[in-house]
Amino acid sequence: MTRYKNDKTEILRRLRRIEGQIRGLERMVEDDTYCIDVLTQVSATTTALRSCAPALLDDHLNCCVTEAIARGGDDAQQKVAEASQAIARLVPS
Repeated sequence: MTRYKNDKTEILRRLRRIEGQIRGLERMVEDDTYCIDVLTQVSATTTALRSCAPALLDDHLNCCVTEAIARGGDDAQQKVAEASQAIARLVPS
């Protein structure tokens, strides 16, 4: 079961702000905004997504992984593997 122990309201607020940034990017392209200005906004949006990821990862580790380890068995190993894969995706290569 997925539960968000961190401030769910804060995570949703961040995601809504990111959604607004994406809509702004669409408008910028539709309006033929100067490419560098669009790229600057893409960078800001990417940074916003990256700032949201640690909170989600923290929730996964403190809830899903912790509970699976307490139960033991294959589920625990699977949750740890999922966390490792998520961390690998988040770390720039």
